[in-house]
Amino acid sequence: MNEPAAPIVDVHNHLGRRLTGVWRAPDPAALIGLMDKAGVATIVNLDGEWDDELEANLDRYDRSYPGRFVTFARLDWADTGTSGWGDRLAASLTDSVRRGAAGLKLWKDIGLRIRDEHDQLIFLDDPQLEPLWAALAEADVPVLIHTADPAAFFQPLDARNERLEELLRHPDWHFHGAEFPPLQRLLDALEAVVAGHPDVRFIGAHVGCLAENLDWVEQMLDRCPNYRIDIAARLAELGRQPRRTRALIERHPDRVLLGTDCAPPEAADYQMYQRFLASTDEAFEYSSIQPPPTGRWTISGLGLPHDLAAAVEGDNARAFIPALATPARRTDAGV
Repeated sequence: MNEPAAPIVDVHNHLGRRLTGVWRAPDPAALIGLMDKAGVATIVNLDGEWDDELEANLDRYDRSYPGRFVTFARLDWADTGTSGWGDRLAASLTDSVRRGAAGLKLWKDIGLRIRDEHDQLIFLDDPQLEPLWAALAEADVPVLIHTADPAAFFQPLDARNERLEELLRHPDWHFHGAEFPPLQRLLDALEAVVAGHPDVRFIGAHVGCLAENLDWVEQMLDRCPNYRIDIAARLAELGRQPRRTRALIERHPDRVLLGTDCAPPEAADYQMYQRFLASTDEAFEYSSIQPPPTGRWTISGLGLPHDLAAAVEGDNARAFIPALATPARRTDAGV
């Protein structure tokens, strides 16, 4: 296995029990062994949840293996049907950071499914979320946001949809129809929040949630110095536009972070990301899964020089996520 250009930080992974009821990484010690083999310094676990479940994640990962894992909290959106929910979410975030959470993960159910006390969809730019952004600024921890999904998921499910096979396998990923907002509404809300809160550290998951349009992603990076993007689960998109992708990284060398969204990860996953970033290989498979999970095409590598590959693989994350920039420490509840 080739050595990475820098110790890897995987900023986008899922190691908790969210949605499954079982730990996504059944043997943390074995995962550490894999990380050592693959040159992975730290994995960001986005499944911290809140309260007791957050404590369980911190005990299993962060406190048992200091410096090798940092856990991001989530929020309980179950009570948005009663007024004051924005303040309660902010208080939850503050409590989670006190317990040891290194950041916050927000998911695409915001804007697509969660409704407020007036039975209206809640978007990221909802005024009632202002206390949450203030709490994030006060805590100085990043929020990683997955809003929207690939553009094809918002288009008619017909023969012209290039993700047809994928959507037939996962019909719940299809958001075309009157019951869903248009993709642009979700992206506008993301842009408004990031631009409107320059004191908050934002990470746009999955290439800012629009890997198909790197011009749009780049204009957000141009406009918002508090904004970063991860490349998790988007090699299929980036690898068929390698020159444009490399140009974006060259323009913003400190703003792109490696994430895999492979849960639990395997050594081959990290090898694939290294190959994509550093090699000039052409027309190779972006996944070992058959048929390919996203679409039936191949990708080409970016051929990044060593310093840019090192930045994306780990250095940028260490510079942006405060928990990674400080010496490994034990996070104890109540401290």
